[in-house]
Formats: sequence, structure tokens, C-alpha cells
Amino acid sequence: MAEKSYSPYADNNFPQQVYWGDTHLHTNISLDANLMGNSSISPDQAYRFARGDSLVAHNGMLIRMHRPLDFLVIADHAEELGVLDGLRHADPYLIETNQGTQLLSLYRENNKILNSHRLGDVYGLEDFNALLEQTNAPFLKTVWHKVIATADLYNKPGSFTAFAGYEWTSLDYAPSIIPGNLPTFSNLHRVVIFRDGADITSKTIPFSANDSKNPEKLWEYFERYEQETGGAVLAIPHNSNLSYGKMFSLTTYDGQSLTKSYSETRQRWEPLIEVTQIKGDSETHPLLSPNDRFANYEKWNSWYGKSLKGTEEAGSLKLKKYEYARSSLKLGLRLKSSFKVNPFKFGLIGSTDSHTGLANAEEDNYFGKFSADAPSAERMNKPMLPSLFPELRNWESSASGYAAIWAQENTRESLFAAMKRREVYASTGPRITVRFFGGWDYQPNEALRPDLASIGYSKGVPMGGDLANAADGKSPTFLIRAVKDPDGANLDRVQVIKGWHDSQGELHERIYNVALSDGRTVDKHGRAPAVGSTVDVKDASYTNSIGDPELAVVWRDPDFDRDELAFYYLRVLEIPTPRWTAYDAKFFGLKDIPEEIPMITQERAYSSPIWYAP
Repeated sequence: MAEKSYSPYADNNFPQQVYWGDTHLHTNISLDANLMGNSSISPDQAYRFARGDSLVAHNGMLIRMHRPLDFLVIADHAEELGVLDGLRHADPYLIETNQGTQLLSLYRENNKILNSHRLGDVYGLEDFNALLEQTNAPFLKTVWHKVIATADLYNKPGSFTAFAGYEWTSLDYAPSIIPGNLPTFSNLHRVVIFRDGADITSKTIPFSANDSKNPEKLWEYFERYEQETGGAVLAIPHNSNLSYGKMFSLTTYDGQSLTKSYSETRQRWEPLIEVTQIKGDSETHPLLSPNDRFANYEKWNSWYGKSLKGTEEAGSLKLKKYEYARSSLKLGLRLKSSFKVNPFKFGLIGSTDSHTGLANAEEDNYFGKFSADAPSAERMNKPMLPSLFPELRNWESSASGYAAIWAQENTRESLFAAMKRREVYASTGPRITVRFFGGWDYQPNEALRPDLASIGYSKGVPMGGDLANAADGKSPTFLIRAVKDPDGANLDRVQVIKGWHDSQGELHERIYNVALSDGRTVDKHGRAPAVGSTVDVKDASYTNSIGDPELAVVWRDPDFDRDELAFYYLRVLEIPTPRWTAYDAKFFGLKDIPEEIPMITQERAYSSPIWYAP
């Protein structure tokens, strides 16, 4: 038996480092990215940019990240993967079949449309689309092998992790919720992430929405993959805010009621959701959380953007209940009370969903959703998808977000394991460090201890974990620390968001301001005064003369009922800062910006929940 070490750190095996990355980036081999201007930034270039290299963007400007990322998932669409890039270069594997030859002919006939980035017009070419869906398997296999080989090339254990992955893009037409408008889409998109290298991932090819739009069929593919290869895979749903009430529906894709088996399967394959990205924030919505003063952050109400356009609130609310993270976490508690399994037991991450090949989520370095929307004096009020949604403007997009992972080391195995156990959190861009532990006897002074993490793990569970079976008279305590991005804004506050399922089967939520900067205190209703603002919009600047660089506290739930299912997660808010639109206005000397365009933002981080069950 080894002698006990003098070193207090010798036996530490818990995660001591947070790693930052993007799990949702598109390059020129995604059909829509290529159509919308990204004809040249490949997976190879995207990895180099994420590691810190400079690139020339499609508008001719040199671009570089402020700080490199620790990991990256290039998640190009599985549907028609690499086809448009293959047509541009007359790839022999693509055009060796009759379908490929016809595609090349149609591509050349319609090259003017393709090169004008008119995505809706291309989707209108029925023959072109029909042929795209028949892309030959040998070509797909060739493209996939290049994807996974490139991931292996850039994967450097200990310094940079490159995961093989793709996006499964299930999308159905849905009737518009806005009277008189065209139909919209119900999005069930998932990012698929493989833990393994090319020696294992080469034994499969991506399962796409052309194979099936039903998530359960995707999960069956995962089961086959793991059984046949010994590998590991997971999926991350995203843009639930654009799912038309379907992402967290209480029925299956086929319209059947949820079951215990469904719940177990979904929880196994989908431990996380992407809660914030370029196409809006999916934490909650003002219609769902009317007493939450911060609920209206970067909201898209549909594919038409931010405006509700006079939609009846009741109809909108009926859909949104099944679209947003907070309401769905509550629905998960109700389902657990029925099935003893929670299908919506997910951690929270952010990522970009950029289609530029550029994984940057910085307000002062925002290069748009698509390459056609790179910085210019005109881009702010240009339509993002002119042929599909002409009223959706670029200013409605968000410079967001990133995934933060607490792991033992920067390797595929360690990061993947952390994602599976949900020890992750979301940021809208700033690299705020967030620690969140739940237990039964954390003491107030422990929030100020330098060994907070050691205490947190030894006496409780981290974000993503479970508490159970409270002793009579005991309430859970939470050990919390948030530290500002060292190159960013001070912090305004830390909030605990609680949801619970009461004995009558009703669902509730409450927001607690548990730590406030600048010595502020809450009133008798638990409300806190605003932190103020130092933003100079014209100069696109701010100062850290308000707020605090660090907020730490031990908080005990004052309203705990040991017989009620509950969850808790953190929302950490920065002080106000300039939005990307303000940086555009300053750089290009723009005047008379319409009042509807926001110029100030209040960025944030969301921890994964900690759940309680009796």
C-alpha cells in the first residue's frame, strides 16, 4: 500500500479545467453553406482557424479569433454532404453515375442561380433536389472518409480535440403561425458526435434525414453503430425554438404517446441540448416566463424572426411550451413522475451553427451566419434568407455561442465522457468560468475557499448530477462560483432557476437572485435593482467600472419540499456590453440606425441542471 502523500493534490481525479469549443460548425461541404457564399473554407481551414490561425474571409478581410478554442465539431449536413462542392470540381465519384451526370448538367445550366446564393430558387428546382437525394453511396463514403481523416489529422490529444461529426437535418413544412404568410418549417435538427477515430468511424456512413426524418430511427442507427463497432456516439438537438412545438412534444414523430421505453432511449442518446446559437436563444420565452425580466434575450419567435406579427398569444404559447429548455425541463419532471424516467433530462451547451467555417462567437468579431453576410456597410438590414424569409434580417442573428466542458484532460475520451454525464454549460460567447455543485451541507464560508472544487466534489455532485432522498428537515445547498472572462465584462448577477412538480401534478418555476455585484441586495419580493450600464453605443465601448469580476455564494433552497421533483440551474449575467450591431455601426460609420435594431446586449452563461428526486 502506497504511503499517504504530503501533496494534497496527489489523489485529485476530478475535472479541474474547463475547455471551450464549438460543437456545431458548417464548412463548404454543407449544401446550404456553399450556396450562401462559402465556396472555399473547408474543414481543413476551419480546424486551423479554430486553433488560432488567420484566414481570409469571403469578403476579403483577414480574420482571426481572439483566443483559440480547445475543441471543435465540424457538423456539416449529412444530407447531400459534399455534393455542391463536388459539382463545382466535377468530382469523378459523384458524376460516375447517371444521377451524378444529370446533376452536373443541371448545375451548369443553373450556375447563375447557384452563384447568386439564391437558396430558395435552388430549392425550387425540383429535378435538382430529387437528384440530390439520390446521391450515390460511393461518393458519400468518399466524402465521409475525408471528413473523419481530417478530424484525425487535427486531433492532438492534450492540446486540441477534433471530433468527427455531422448534422442530421430533419425538417418538415408546417403551417404558418402568422396569418397570410408562407408555410414555415418544424426543425428537429441534431448534431451527431462520434467519440472515436477513423479506424472505427470509417465502418459507418452518416444516417441522414433522407434515410428518415424520425429521431427514433436515428437512435436505432446509433444502437447499431455501437453494437457493431464498439464505438460511442451521442446527439445534441438544436434550435428547439424553431421546432414549431415538436422538439419536446409529448407525442412521438409518428404521433404516438410517449412511453417509458422512448424516455429511456432518448435520455441515453441525447444528454445535452444546444440552448443558444446564431439563430436565437432557447432558454425560455416571455410568454412562458412572464415574470422573468431577462426572458426576452435574443428571441426568434419563428423562422420569421423576432416579431410575433400579431399572432394570438394562446396559439403561440401552445407551441412554445414544447420548444424552450426551461419549460421542457419542467415537462420532464412530469414525465418522470409517470414513467420513473425523464426523457428531457438534458444538460445545456451553446455553439455557433455558423455556416462560414469560422467558429467565432465574439460580438466585435462577428462574420455572420452565412458567408454572404460577412461584415459590410449593408449587411445589418439585409435579409438573411431572402427567398425563403425576406422579412428575416441579419440584425436578428446573434453572435453566439460556445460549449464549456469540465473534463480531466483535453482528449476525445475525456470530453465525450463529460458530455455524457452533462458536466457542461453554455455561454453566449464570453468565457465565463462557472462552478455549480449541489449537496446537503455546504457551509457559507466554503464559497470563498480556494479549494472550492475539491469541496464541491467531496460533499456533493456537480452540474449535470442528481440529488435524492432528502432527510427530514434538510434542504439542498448549492456551492456556486462564477468568474468573469479575463478579457471580458464584469458580472452583474448569478441566478438560480428552479423548476418543480408539486403533489397536485402542477409545474412551477422560480428565479432566485443569489449573488449580486456592487453590494446590491434583493427586496422583499426577491427582486434586485438593475446594475446600470456604461455602454457608449457610438464608440461601441464600455468600462468595467460597475459589476464584479467574481461572484461566489452558498445558497440553500428556502422553499424546498422533500417530496417534490425539482431541478436547479444557474444563469450568470454580465453587465451590459455593445452588441455586434454597434461594432458594425462604428466600423462602417453607419448613421440613423432603426430603433428596432438592438445595439446593447447582456451576455450570459447557463449551467446544466442539478436534479432532485424523492
